[in-house]
Amino acid sequence: MSTAPVLPVTPTAGRRHRVVVLALDGVYPFELGIPSRVFGAADGHYEVLTCSVDGGPVRTNSDFSVTVEHGPEVLRTADTVLLPPFDVSLLSRELSPVVAEALASVREGARLVSICTGAFVLAAAGLLDGRPATTHWTLAGEFRSWFPQVALDPDVLFVDDGDVLTSAGAASGVDVCLHLVRKDHGTAVANHVARVCVVPPWRDGGQAQYIEQPVPETTASGTSATRQWALENLRDPLPLSELADHARMSLRTFARRFNEEVGMSPGRWLIQQRVARARHLLESTDLAVDDIAGEVGFATGTSLRQHLHAAIGVTPLAYRRTFRGTVPTAVEAATA
Repeated sequence: MSTAPVLPVTPTAGRRHRVVVLALDGVYPFELGIPSRVFGAADGHYEVLTCSVDGGPVRTNSDFSVTVEHGPEVLRTADTVLLPPFDVSLLSRELSPVVAEALASVREGARLVSICTGAFVLAAAGLLDGRPATTHWTLAGEFRSWFPQVALDPDVLFVDDGDVLTSAGAASGVDVCLHLVRKDHGTAVANHVARVCVVPPWRDGGQAQYIEQPVPETTASGTSATRQWALENLRDPLPLSELADHARMSLRTFARRFNEEVGMSPGRWLIQQRVARARHLLESTDLAVDDIAGEVGFATGTSLRQHLHAAIGVTPLAYRRTFRGTVPTAVEAATA
């Protein structure tokens, strides 16, 4: 779920975009390593530092501790501050003075990101008041009882609210970090990072956290082959009946199995794939907007503009200028 325009965060002059990961006691080791792994694969666009609230070792939620290289002073230099998840049983509804002080040192204008229970820290600091947010779906009830002033949506992978992003558990941390790479540097860089990390390049934030049947039974026919075929034929209309025929299923069975495997309807998935392909073409080609619309299966340039704006909050030409620095022609500007 993305509710903010795609505008990169500009780092402090003279250096790379600095991501500072704040590790709290009880941190989950898997998610602690995600920012370094994802941002570190972005061809030098980011610098990732890890700190604790006192510069000392941090206990994990496993049977070991980790030593970090930095104390809270690096938070003042961060362009993005990321809070990985931790054992929420260690948190009360109010932050400890040392954690509150560390967050208070974050400079104005820095982007804040949480994974899973990291959202509890942002909420306890009052940074999510009146804002949309998410956390792990199993903790939704507890989160709502503690922080009723937050517009929690526990059914999505992540929420982009501009300068504050929150994500669900575990692998959704990869999704939100890839989303930030795409937001900052475009689809080509994000796709490269995804290949290096051997992860899917695109899972929209609005995708369901919990999918009832993520892996079809071995005796059942899945929809993955039809999804791959659809990606190869995006410029065609691809009505639901044609997708179901390709999968050799009835309409009802195909729609049900698609939802079970992907967590959304075929129509919504197709729109997401078309928007993603359009973004790539806007970045990598000089094709006119109407031509790109035809390439990705939108009936008109107007349809592409509407779907792109709904997805990321900007027009095609504004998106192209952001990532390519191109100046539109008079005709393009008139039809933007």
